[in-house]
Amino acid sequence: MPAFTAPDGTRLAYHLRGAGDPLVVLPGGPMRASSYLGDLGGLGRHRRLVLPDPRGTGESEVPADPASYRCDRLVDDVEALRRELGLERMDLLGHSAGGSLAMLYAARYPERVARLVLVTATPWALGMPATAGDRLAAARLRAHEPWFAEAFPVLRAWLAGERDFGDALLPFFYGRWDATAAAHAAREEAETNEEAAGVYGSAGAYDPPATRTALARLTAPVLVLAGELDGGPSPDLARRAAAVLPHAQCTVQPGAGHYPWLDDPEWFTDRVAAFLATASPERSPTRGLSAAGPDR
Repeated sequence: MPAFTAPDGTRLAYHLRGAGDPLVVLPGGPMRASSYLGDLGGLGRHRRLVLPDPRGTGESEVPADPASYRCDRLVDDVEALRRELGLERMDLLGHSAGGSLAMLYAARYPERVARLVLVTATPWALGMPATAGDRLAAARLRAHEPWFAEAFPVLRAWLAGERDFGDALLPFFYGRWDATAAAHAAREEAETNEEAAGVYGSAGAYDPPATRTALARLTAPVLVLAGELDGGPSPDLARRAAAVLPHAQCTVQPGAGHYPWLDDPEWFTDRVAAFLATASPERSPTRGLSAAGPDR
């Protein structure tokens, strides 16, 4: 298991899957181990996926200071990983909550980002959270599905703060609620550090005006990918986030929810691989990491 040491001494693990130029992938959750990402629907056939386990999840150590779970403080872990990999510049993908971490990293180290991919990433770092209205509008698109009648009142109650999140809500996060999606959802609790998740977006984690100003200097091309059926972010919110980012394009995957590589792996991998292949930066990001080798 490859690992590196964060600036505060915490041992952090990462996994390598696939072959090709490296793509560093920041998990969401927040604070969910990278195992839920798999090989991103086959994206590992195009790129060498570098999948870190955030501190306190998966194979990574629990830090001495729980405050270090905060999103802005995790930027130091991402930079330490880049140095470990020996990359002058890196292609970076952030999923869900990991998208805000990717944006904070790009704001602090714009010169270290070759390309940036934001997959169903709620742009908290830009001060643009998903709203209850976003989620309800997306949910109503599923009204024809057999589980909807039972799940929709639960969703309204959860969004109103009248009840806790429950399993009845899980189908709303997947474009297809089938056995594969159910098995993926069933692993979430075991893969997530709930204490860390509570700290991730706590007070001080985000400074949207400063982040927007810093990202104005980002020269890397950006792909913002939304799911047609996702409520957080909705396609509209994803488009508004892309409008904030220089050199950004937004694409909406038809029929997809919050985990688009599960809903249509071929569509997802084709779109992301094409972006990574054609949006060429001035300098190659690949230095120091073997493009092939066994999965770890």
